[in-house]
This record gives sequence, C-alpha cells and structure tokens, in this order.
Amino acid sequence: VNQILLLLLVLTVCAILYNKVHQVPLALKNEMVDLESPEEMEEEIPVVICAAAGRMGAAVAAISSIYSNTEANVLFYIVGLKTTIPHIRKWIENSKLKEIKFKVVEFNPMVLRGKIRQDASRPELLQPLNFVRFYLPLLIQKHEKVIYLDDDVIVQGDIQELYDTKLAPGHAAAFSDDCDLPSTHEMVRSVGMQNTYMGFLDYRKQAVRDLGISPSTCSFNPGVIVANMTEWKHQRITKQLEKWMQRNVEENLYSSTLGGGVATSPMLIVFHGKYSSINPMWHIRHLGWSPDARYSEQFLQEAKLLHWNGRYKPWDYPSVHTDLWENWFIPDPSGKFKLTRPDS
Repeated sequence: VNQILLLLLVLTVCAILYNKVHQVPLALKNEMVDLESPEEMEEEIPVVICAAAGRMGAAVAAISSIYSNTEANVLFYIVGLKTTIPHIRKWIENSKLKEIKFKVVEFNPMVLRGKIRQDASRPELLQPLNFVRFYLPLLIQKHEKVIYLDDDVIVQGDIQELYDTKLAPGHAAAFSDDCDLPSTHEMVRSVGMQNTYMGFLDYRKQAVRDLGISPSTCSFNPGVIVANMTEWKHQRITKQLEKWMQRNVEENLYSSTLGGGVATSPMLIVFHGKYSSINPMWHIRHLGWSPDARYSEQFLQEAKLLHWNGRYKPWDYPSVHTDLWENWFIPDPSGKFKLTRPDS
C-alpha cells in the first residue's frame, strides 16, 4: 500500500511539474517579444543642436520642426554655455516640446583658448558654440552615428532619411556640396557668394598653396553633418581641426571676410577629398544671404531642410521666407526672446 501511495505521489508531482514546465516558456516568450518589439529596439537618432544666447528661438524652431515631422526615436543633444542652459531647459519644459527626449550638454569654451584669431568684421562668427561641431566625440559618447545641425535650419522631411545617409568606408562625415543644385547656383550668382575654396582660403599664403588644393574646387557647407564617430576618433579629426585653427592664429590663412565664417575653412582643409555627400534636397541653403533674393515657393516646398546661413536670419528683420520658419517657432514662455518684425 505504501509503495502504491508513494507512486501516486510521485506521479502527482510529475504532473504538476509538467504543467509548469510547459507554461513557463509561453510566459518567457511573451516577455521576450515585448523586449524585442520594434518600439523598444528602435534605433536612437542623436541630433546635436546648439542653443546660443540671443538666438535660442532658432534652436527651438529647429527642434520643433524635426520632432513634428518624424516618428523616429530622436534624442536631441542641446549644447549651450553654462549661463544659457537654464533658459533653454525652461523653454523646452514649459512648452509643447516637453515631450521630446533631450539632454542638455554644457560646452566649455576654454578648449578654444589660443585657437581663434580675433576678427572684428563679423565677431558673431567667433562665438564658442560655432565650434561645437569640431568636438562631437567629446560631447557625444555612446553613438556610432550622429547628426549635427546649425540652429538656423528647419527640417521639413523625416530626419530618419537624413540619418540613413550612407558614408563611404573611411569617411568620417557627409556634407552637402556647394555646387550640387542648379537652383542654388542661381542664388549664389545673384548674391555674389563664393562656392569654391578660393572664397574661404587665402591662396596668397604659402601654407595654403602647399595643400595642393585647386582654388576652383567646390566647397561644402558644414551646417548639416552626418558623422561617423568611430572614424572621427580614429582619424583624430578634432586634433587636425585644432591644428589648422592654431595655424590660422599664427599665419592668418582664412578670415570671416572671405567665405563668411571661420568654422568652415578648417573643415574644408581637413575633409578635402575625404567626405561623403548628403542628398542636396536635405540642405537648401543661402536663405539668409540676402534680404531680397528668394527661391521659388514650389522649390522650397519640395526641400527637406532649409538653412538661413548668412547675415539675414528669419527671427530678425529684414529676412526672407520667414513664414516657413515661423511655422515651427514656439514663443519663449519667459518672454526674453522676441521676434524682430517691421511692426514690432
């Protein structure tokens, strides 16, 4: 009798264990499906934008346009100086942008000490945040691929498309050529803007001639960058850029009176012949180069990204195509940043 009871007990225990063993995998499978669902595993797209004093509304409009036109998992790295960070954080947290994923990163301007030649013609171009793009690997640690955008842009397309830009093996970055679209050629001619290396480097200097770069070589615009951080670090791009900044301090190889910016010239040197191309519709520029020259409305509607590079910004007056920019502007809850308009 005892043996029979023991056998029944063993069979009962086995039956219970059998049920549990066959139920557990189902539960684990459900958990694994949740963990590996597309929503959870979706790739994060890091976008770096600077928030400078006096033009934070630009960064807000750029972020607003990106966030509104994509379903992608975007993480915004908003770079500022210590004195401006509280303002931009408050702006975001007290507006409809409070839903975005973002990190505020402080940029220490001390890294630029001794590397910037003073130039009185356009002192705004010497602001520390203009050089943030040189130091991307120091600011962004965990990402293989990064998008950098100037603050004076709006994005009308899905940022995922820009992020998917293919970089050739060995290339640390992709840019837009200044000779890539007939429509921008017309704009360049109408405002007398340079789109070759001659417009950015002083070819009277031996150090520039020694580069062996033809002055008629088409330039590129570093206001929109898709960067490979592994290649950037491997090639020591930041160190190369700093070397040319220091040489400019000593030899005055380029200035803001040439191409309109001192952050572009070192990049033209370091990346010459070693960069991939961005779809030209993802960087329609020169909107801020003249208060009169305009693109056709149809062309602008087809553009994926608009860039008001130049003196005439869409939050100031005079400027052109301001309606396209204002579509994405979010007023400052603190009231510190105000648009400049003819009737203001």
